[in-house]
Formats: sequence, C-alpha cells, structure tokens
Amino acid sequence: MDKKELTSLIKQIADCRGVSGSEEPVAQLCRDIMSRYTCNAEIKNGNVLAHFGSRSPEKPHVLIDAHLDRVGLIATYITEEGFVKADCLGGLDRRIFPAQRVIIHGEEDICGVICTLPPHLKKDSSVMDKDQIYIDTMLSPARARKLIHPGDGISFDSPCHELIPDSGRICGAALDDRCGIACIIAAVDALGGKYDELPFTFTVMFSTQEELGERGACIGAFEVDPDISIAVDVSFAMSMGENPRKCGEMAKGCMIGYAPSLDRRLSKWFTEYAEKNNIPFQYEVMNGTTGTNADRFSVNRCGSRAVTLSIPLRYMHTPAEVIDAEDVILTAKLITAFLKEGAI
Repeated sequence: MDKKELTSLIKQIADCRGVSGSEEPVAQLCRDIMSRYTCNAEIKNGNVLAHFGSRSPEKPHVLIDAHLDRVGLIATYITEEGFVKADCLGGLDRRIFPAQRVIIHGEEDICGVICTLPPHLKKDSSVMDKDQIYIDTMLSPARARKLIHPGDGISFDSPCHELIPDSGRICGAALDDRCGIACIIAAVDALGGKYDELPFTFTVMFSTQEELGERGACIGAFEVDPDISIAVDVSFAMSMGENPRKCGEMAKGCMIGYAPSLDRRLSKWFTEYAEKNNIPFQYEVMNGTTGTNADRFSVNRCGSRAVTLSIPLRYMHTPAEVIDAEDVILTAKLITAFLKEGAI
C-alpha cells in the first residue's frame, strides 16, 4: 500500500460516522475492509474483531488495536425555540466550539451550527461552558423534534483533506484514532496473506468507546485473551507553543511508548528493530499509565504484555487534527516486522 492509497484509506475511514457510543457505521466499514484479508471478521459488542492464523498453545497470540470512536457531541433536548441542546462526548476542546459546523445524526443527517454571540455583543472572552452548547439547525421546533431525538450523536462537519496536494499531510476531524485503524490495515496488507508462516497468531481489534474510558478495550481483551497487546493510537505532535520535551515531531516516525504500565521488553524490541533497520522513530516516555487502551490490556484477566505505538498528531480533539501519512507508514512497518520476526 503506497502513500497515495493509504491517504485515501485514512480519509475514507476518518470521514465515516461514529462518535463514541454510535460507532456502527464505521464499525461496518472496517469489518468489510478486514473481510478482504480474513474470512473471520465480525462485530461483537461494538468491537470489530478480525482473527488471523490458527490459534494454538505453541504460538503466542497478539492483539493489535486501534479505537473506532471519535469525540463529538450528544443531543440532550430540544428547546421551545427549536435549538438543540448538546453535551460533550469525550474530552473535547470547548475553546473551539463557537460557530463550528456540525452534523446531527438523527432520523437523517441534519446540518447545524453551534450558537455563538457576535463579538460586538459578547461581554467576555471566556470558554464556552458545557451548559451553553446549543445548536442552530434553522428547523422549526416541530420539525426539529420530529427528526432529532435525545441521545442522537453529533459530529463536526470537517471532512479530511490534504493541506498540500499529494503530500500525505492530512487535516480533519477523527484522525484520532482513524489513522491508527488505517495503520493496522496497512500492516496486515503488507503481510501478503501469509499468516500461517508467522511466529504468532493475531487478532486485529477496532474497539469501541475508548474516549469514554476504554470500555471496548475491556471487553475485547477479555474476549481475545492475548499474550501480547499493541495499542496503536495518536499522541501529541510539536506545534506552536508546545514543550518539545513533551511532544513528538511529525514525519519523524512512530512514538514508541515507555512506561511503568507497559512491557519494557516489547518497547525495547521495537526500538532496537527500528535502530537496526534505519526506521525513524521517537521515544514517548510516560511516568504511569498511558491514557490509551494499553492500560486495559495490561490488566486484562491475568495480564497481557502491552506496548503503545503512537502516531504524532497536532490539534488533538478538535475538528482540525493534523497528521503526516509518512508516520502512519513507518508505524505500520514496525507492526508488520514484529508479526514476521518478533522474538519475545
């Protein structure tokens, strides 16, 4: 899979509906994609599970995960005037809410705008409180109540596009963690279907509700019961005003996680393989847990040895997240290499 194909795949997955708790459309898309690689792909309890190789006690079993859900909003009620009251799904940056275009996934997809006062009338510059999130759809109150119901998911209307044509530098909502999904698909694609020749059997999981507390990871890991787990997610990329010691850099490769909650042998394997094969990579050192699904994998049942592989991303949890597809490619190379020759 070349960069152009990967960029197209990232856009396709990232633009699919699927805020936390309402991931069915993107789950169905990802299951269909994985069905090209295995006849054993399913959706179970909201998670996409795709199994590879004939599992046996002689081979360790690896779980490779990225999460399906995207941060967004949820409709709570319709006001007398027909405005849609909404609340956050996941850790959204409310600084960017005013005047954002959104899509309410009701009886049909309905466009709206988060209400805001003109600057001439605003008394202060405070961040919008969650109790102040209202959406204007221009529908009459009766029509709004017919099409929109409490509990409907709401996503930002921010389709992915390349900032520079044919560069792989992609901007859009939901790149956290849809680029991780595309990364795993690219890694599987590179195996060329030779799954039984690998030293491992493995399951790909695209998990639900990570942004709500890694809920899908809990039940998915219990179901799969892996020996080794790889969580593919995003992490902070260097931008204006950031501390370079706390961020990765775009186009410099995968951020390999080191943390007390992770398996150091796995982290070292990826680091040493990258060094030996001149694959660019970066360290991501955390002093406790990781804030990813790896935290759930490491304490699943009797425990699974876990590692994080993170793709640098700017402007996390906004409608304008930015990644470089080169980092996705480099991360996929490490995953493919581990499945082929990981000696752990």
